[in-house]
Amino acid sequence: MSQERACAKINLTLDVLGKREDGYHELTMVMESVDLADILRFSHGGPGVQVKTNLSFLPAGPTNLAAKAALSFAQATGLTVEPLTIEIEKRIPVCAGTAGGSSDAAAVLRYLNRATGAGLDDQALQKLGESVGSDVPYCVTGGTALAQGRGERLTKLPDLPRCAFVLCKPAFSISTPALFAELDRHKIRRRPDTAGVRRALEDGDLAGVARRLYNVFEDVLPPRQAKAVGEIKNRLITGGALGANLSGTGPTVYGIFDDETLAQAAYQDLRETYPDTFLCHNV
Repeated sequence: MSQERACAKINLTLDVLGKREDGYHELTMVMESVDLADILRFSHGGPGVQVKTNLSFLPAGPTNLAAKAALSFAQATGLTVEPLTIEIEKRIPVCAGTAGGSSDAAAVLRYLNRATGAGLDDQALQKLGESVGSDVPYCVTGGTALAQGRGERLTKLPDLPRCAFVLCKPAFSISTPALFAELDRHKIRRRPDTAGVRRALEDGDLAGVARRLYNVFEDVLPPRQAKAVGEIKNRLITGGALGANLSGTGPTVYGIFDDETLAQAAYQDLRETYPDTFLCHNV
């Protein structure tokens, strides 16, 4: 049985530039991979493409992004991928703003590219991933990258210096469409310093990156969710984080640490209140 790891992503920055004619939004984001990861195992057997997970509420059919990626790969390449069973050990929280489903889909594309001998390069796999989900192209390669457009236009950036992250997902969900709609109704008054983050990455300046973390969705969170996000950020900063931010449309909040001992202590502190708290590192 073959295996593939699917890493979570976080947003160092997230800016929404406006709504496009196709209904999507124009985005500019600096993304980073962390070693909190789902594990995918592949076997060839069973009818069609099947997905099995350790979470009973997740879909097993073609609406699962992992299955959608497999079917898209077969259609794009003309290669036979069925019968295929994909077993996903979910470790990344669901609906958390950390691209768990998209990363699973990207892992399927990487596996099938290798298993079938298709020989597609990263750009071709990223292009294929566009039809599966907006975060899939980034998740194909991960790392530190600038994502633009819907997220499909990618520019590799200098690696973020090695550091620790504490990720904390409060026990509520946030509707991504509702949050975009709310953002459309407001004038964005504060935007992330994307250029400054890029300069800090070029200089290997972790503190400089951490000072510039920002996500425009924080300004339009519903009051209850905004209060919870603010409290978690405050606990992370008080616990020694160089900076803290909301990832994606949330609700996951993370802090960046250059001190492993402080990160461990912050992790232990938050985990007592929020079970979905994770200590991890950049990939």
